[in-house]
Amino acid sequence: MKFGQELQENIYEPWRLEYIAYDDIKLDIKERQENHTWNDSDEKDFETALRLEADKVDFFINRKQREIESRLAYCERTLTQQSKNISPAVARSLYDSTDDALTEILMDLNDLSKFTRYNFLALQKLIKKHDKYTNYNAQPLFVDIIRSKSLDRQRFDVALVKISTLHDLCRLHGEARSGNAAAGLDQNAFERATAKYWIHPDNVTELKAILLFHLPVLVFNADKPIEPEDSAISSVYFDNPDFDLYQGRLQRDESAEAIRFRWYGPMNSNSIFIERKTHHAPWLDGASVKDRFRLDADKVDAYVAGTYTADQYAQELRDKGTPEDVIKANYFIASGVQKSITEKHLEPVMRVFYNRTAFQIPGDQRLRISLDTDLTFVREDGMDERRKGAWRRPDMGIDYPFSNLNPAEVYKFPYAVLETKLQTHLGQEPPQWLTRLLESQLVYEVPRFSKFLQGAAFFWNPRLPLLPWWLNQLELDIRNAKQPTGNFTGLSRSKSLKPLIDGKYRMGYLESQLERSSTLKRAPSTNKKPTALVRGMSTRSTKMPRSSETAPLDGSTPLTRASTTGNTPSPSSESPGMGKRGSNPFDDPIWSQHDISYDNITLGARGSYTGSGSMSRNRADSRRHDYLDTSSTEFLMSGKQTPRSSYVQNEKHMSTDKLGEEARLNAYFDEDISALEEGHSGEEMAEKKKKKKKNKKDKEDGGARIEPKVFFASERTFIHWLHFAAIILSAALTLLNFGDSINRIVGGVFFGIALIFAVYAFGFYRWRAYRITNMPHLRFDDIYGPVFLCILLIGALVLNFALRFNSPPTSTGYLGTNTTDSTASTSGL
Repeated sequence: MKFGQELQENIYEPWRLEYIAYDDIKLDIKERQENHTWNDSDEKDFETALRLEADKVDFFINRKQREIESRLAYCERTLTQQSKNISPAVARSLYDSTDDALTEILMDLNDLSKFTRYNFLALQKLIKKHDKYTNYNAQPLFVDIIRSKSLDRQRFDVALVKISTLHDLCRLHGEARSGNAAAGLDQNAFERATAKYWIHPDNVTELKAILLFHLPVLVFNADKPIEPEDSAISSVYFDNPDFDLYQGRLQRDESAEAIRFRWYGPMNSNSIFIERKTHHAPWLDGASVKDRFRLDADKVDAYVAGTYTADQYAQELRDKGTPEDVIKANYFIASGVQKSITEKHLEPVMRVFYNRTAFQIPGDQRLRISLDTDLTFVREDGMDERRKGAWRRPDMGIDYPFSNLNPAEVYKFPYAVLETKLQTHLGQEPPQWLTRLLESQLVYEVPRFSKFLQGAAFFWNPRLPLLPWWLNQLELDIRNAKQPTGNFTGLSRSKSLKPLIDGKYRMGYLESQLERSSTLKRAPSTNKKPTALVRGMSTRSTKMPRSSETAPLDGSTPLTRASTTGNTPSPSSESPGMGKRGSNPFDDPIWSQHDISYDNITLGARGSYTGSGSMSRNRADSRRHDYLDTSSTEFLMSGKQTPRSSYVQNEKHMSTDKLGEEARLNAYFDEDISALEEGHSGEEMAEKKKKKKKNKKDKEDGGARIEPKVFFASERTFIHWLHFAAIILSAALTLLNFGDSINRIVGGVFFGIALIFAVYAFGFYRWRAYRITNMPHLRFDDIYGPVFLCILLIGALVLNFALRFNSPPTSTGYLGTNTTDSTASTSGL
């Protein structure tokens, strides 16, 4: 498929005008070539057009990114600044509504990532088309634009981690994770069953979003502000001139090793992990294992040279008071790796860089999923004797795409790599949601894929007798090379642009998973038919579309555990797991000047919002219970709400002056809960609510809160009447000033009618305002007033016609005036 067609098929329709004008620019290049030889003027026009389009795209991306960050900051405040006295039922509903908003944000982030990706490709394709049809080289222009506009998707990773943190908090309904995210960071040995998959760049963000619905992003230090460099991982692989380690790993020989030195984050990281992967390790009865130990960066060169031995390392651990079993384990690894380096004459040959996003329940090592993007291989040139004595090259950092390096020494892998790690020796089985995902076209399995083998095969292809089997797979379009075995549809949007997960709305997707989960506990019932789904201690009618074939959620995922335990946050404590406000990474510049107290936010069916501004809503027609919908930018910027995450509630209308917000909310939810506990069905509850509503209707004197737009409409009506009166007054003044006696009579009549119109408009405007405020249940219009005014106007017109018919004008001048100057006529004769 040609790129132009692919671009048209993947354009997000609401943003169509924001894309690069790919077809127009490409057509212009061809037409100019057909008309004349490409010249400097054409080149200048091409560069100007390309820069303007890149500026347009960059401006749109920055604006959308700021909107997403603002919405995320608002969601964070919704969770952390909620009232401490809020009831558990309302708290759960607030978490659910915030989760809805986060789902919308996640979908927007996915769309924005695809938007960025396709515009980057469009820019790249246009440069190639230009170079193909002309004799000019525009690659420097492409590099300059990309460096200045940053059309890459790594810029969204920080927002993705924020979404994961908030989504996990909503998933647990405010309960803190008991596990430690860094529990396995210093673990010496790992025994896991792994599988690796290639991910096309077009599907990376969508895959991340899907994984977020089941596993949180693993953050080792939640107290540290999130930075893009936190996801960077660099590894230096060792081998000898004969590539013995490469051959052993490729042919999977017994005890075959792969040795690498790894560090996380920037180059100035002091912790270097010396890792060794062993195939069928003899000391573990033939099991494959990865073991490692930590070494300070300033001791690595001495360790590689052999001047810093494993014995010295062990002695330093003893001096620090390290337990003896830990010392023995680290000494075993350090001595083994150093022995291999010495005996096999190993040297650093290649560095592998990538940005990793890990998905895992903190402290739970049974299931871990990692996604490596921006995978780049760089030669370390240890065999060229240009940097002898240094275990890594000093001219390379983590500044992807490494434009400062020699292109011949850099290889950028075209795909991202997904790796699933299961501790099958502990009985862990893959959850069904993961099985469905891996059967879809979003992933392409490559058994036994190795980054070390891939990089070595690329750089030293002529010197290697054997090559990995998957090299020919790189020529395929992995998006269509696989026939899916399931019906997983991933992320999409409905015709109304609402987010769909596997073809379902968010709540329908999660509820269908919960219903089929074996770990979901239901209350025993013998003779009652369930008519409503109990969620968050409230009764909610389920109207989301469902699929007959929906995978149940695995019991090990945090979503199931949060939904089945029924834990609620303590009223006396803030939402856990969010840190302190002083060092909050979610601080938003737009909202920093308006620190809104959410204790004043009304969550009732006819709530009013008071903060830096004020807002009132009228929902007398639909009577819906609306929570904070933060998915729209209009809400953030102007304080408006959109009823997206609402559901039908009982019709209790209480005055805010009489009851506090907590009492109102408790009255809403506690009645549903008590009815459920007594065994009433949803139909019985609805019938009772209808009766109460009917009995209470007579006691209410309107009571509906009026939106400001009602007053604005009344004011516009007043202005329209004044405008009509001004027109009549203009005609009246003209007749009075320039007409004869009859015209002056008619002008006086019109003047009186204009005055009546103005007085009537003002009087009825004041009367309508009073009626809107005090009697909103009555009509706001006037039935007889406009009829009377029309009769007056018609009467004036009839009077004008009758008087003029009886006394026709004697002059042909304007309005019957005599415009002839007798003196001038006489002198002219």
